[in-house]
Amino acid sequence: MSTNTFTLQSLTEEEQGYVFKSFSRNDALTLGLDIIERAKAFPDPVCVEITINGLVVFRYFMEGAILDSNYWLDRKRKSVMLMSMSSLRFLYWLEASHATLSDRKLNPDDYAACGGGYPIRIEGMDVVGSICVSGLPDHLADHQLITDALAAFLS
Repeated sequence: MSTNTFTLQSLTEEEQGYVFKSFSRNDALTLGLDIIERAKAFPDPVCVEITINGLVVFRYFMEGAILDSNYWLDRKRKSVMLMSMSSLRFLYWLEASHATLSDRKLNPDDYAACGGGYPIRIEGMDVVGSICVSGLPDHLADHQLITDALAAFLS
């Protein structure tokens, strides 16, 4: 896993680089299993969820994962789908706008502005789904786990 210093601009550019020609349920399975394999390098159990068009097509909770990760997956997914951007980019976007979730009339119990939610974009389309990870102690590591797997998948 690489170390990264994130900015709103770098996150925007990163997302522009991770666009799929197509994305199937088999792709979700392959990507989800790769994320789980990569997560084994950490002492903390993670949860992974991948959705396409509102349908959960991959979901896995590693041994030892706790129930609140389910809550975090839900909040990250909702943020990605509402804003059509990663939940980490959403955080940086809010900060650049000097705004909070509440300022945007969003309930913090329903949405998350933090790392760990990522959009699935297909060329010529808007966001069609999400990849969400929860469970690492640092939400930036949740984000990086996803992008490392995406880089490998799309190469």
